[in-house]
Amino acid sequence: MVIETKYHGTVDFDEAEKLTFEQGMPGFLEEKSFTLLPLEEDSSFFILQSVQSPSTAFVVTSPFFFFKDYELEIDEASKEALFIEDEKDVEVYVILTVTDPFNASTANLQGPVIINRKQKTGKQLILSGTDYITKHRLWEEA
Repeated sequence: MVIETKYHGTVDFDEAEKLTFEQGMPGFLEEKSFTLLPLEEDSSFFILQSVQSPSTAFVVTSPFFFFKDYELEIDEASKEALFIEDEKDVEVYVILTVTDPFNASTANLQGPVIINRKQKTGKQLILSGTDYITKHRLWEEA
């Protein structure tokens, strides 16, 4: 399938890799189909790209790469909605707010994106009762 993307231009991707966000993303409820593209080869950053809208794309990364002590608990309703049977099928990403300079960019640890790679489903969780906020700096000094 060929799609237009925000950061990579025209991309041909395997439709079997399409991720379904049944409830869309907060603020983008109509966006239900995404694909995960590496920002660059061998990069720890990815683009969560809408299959429907070229302009809807989020820069994401694994929170565990930058925040070694990051912890979250996926509630039972989300596990059911994502058809999670085994935690090894789960990938966790956080959406970045990219700034100039890049080393001042922040991560939304309060709203992780959960992907079940086996079932090709995804959902952004909004965590409550934690100290996580929407703008954690990736690096200490910018």
